[in-house]
Amino acid sequence: MGQKMNSIRRVDLQDDFCSPPTGPPNWSREFLAGLQESGFVRIVGHPVSSTLISRAQEAFERFFDLSSSEKSLSGGITGGQRGYTPLGLEQARNHDCPDEKEFFHVGQDSPPTTAQPEHYVENIWPEAVPELRASALALYRELEKTAKILLQGLALACELPLNTFSQMIENGNSILRAVHYPPLSVNAKPGTMRAAPHEDINLITLLCGETDAGLEILNRDTQWIPVTSEPGEIVADVGDMLARMTNNQLLATTHRVVARGQEREKSRYALPFFAHPRPECDLSVLKTFLSNGESPLFPSIHAAAFLETRLKEIGLL
Repeated sequence: MGQKMNSIRRVDLQDDFCSPPTGPPNWSREFLAGLQESGFVRIVGHPVSSTLISRAQEAFERFFDLSSSEKSLSGGITGGQRGYTPLGLEQARNHDCPDEKEFFHVGQDSPPTTAQPEHYVENIWPEAVPELRASALALYRELEKTAKILLQGLALACELPLNTFSQMIENGNSILRAVHYPPLSVNAKPGTMRAAPHEDINLITLLCGETDAGLEILNRDTQWIPVTSEPGEIVADVGDMLARMTNNQLLATTHRVVARGQEREKSRYALPFFAHPRPECDLSVLKTFLSNGESPLFPSIHAAAFLETRLKEIGLL
């Protein structure tokens, strides 16, 4: 059964798994309950090995240790869709100060043959860290597999067809982001954060590879609560796209990354995987989440248009 720590439910994917059509597995009900409670859940029993995470983490750390000029050779892609994005470019929506982070994006390595090139940009691989490609793509595939498992369990728990959500990320425009939060300068402006309060754009996010504390969520009582994960756990959370489709029955929880005390003097790393639908997927509210006579809270929109709007709001387009 799920356990709680700092109000974040812990769910084991090996908990009495029952294959369809015999009914939802126990863990799927726990997963739904956790998302309803806080929008965040800690996942164990997943297929992503700690060795795989460590290899990717080490390769990305070597990349971030490169000089600015070397790192810039892997950047310059419109909207930061692939490759390197330096400090000072991304900021949270409705926040006027850029986040204190730099990051590297990895997307589908073999996009659909029918995909429009502006939606599936080719990956960029730094020549200075040749081992990064293999480790990043291997982690990407395992996190994508885990996202599909979670979305299938969620659909069953909501009494929807198994692949309602998971089919949307088949060849989806998902992103593995490697984030480096450098030490904060003593001259940092008041209110400067490693990542200001925000909600994720996508369907669900899977977070691994955190090297330090700092992630906090705004709970239903409007209190900031630290999210503390243990080795082997992956933290999953609801994105705005999933919130739209469920008519806000599953809310995208506001979260931030802060640095206090000695944490300000150290680098922090993380590896979030943003599970995105294919660009043509419809994000309309599903009828299951509408009571009799209830109107959708959100108009119809396709994933590509929604993503473009959000990228503009956070300064990447």
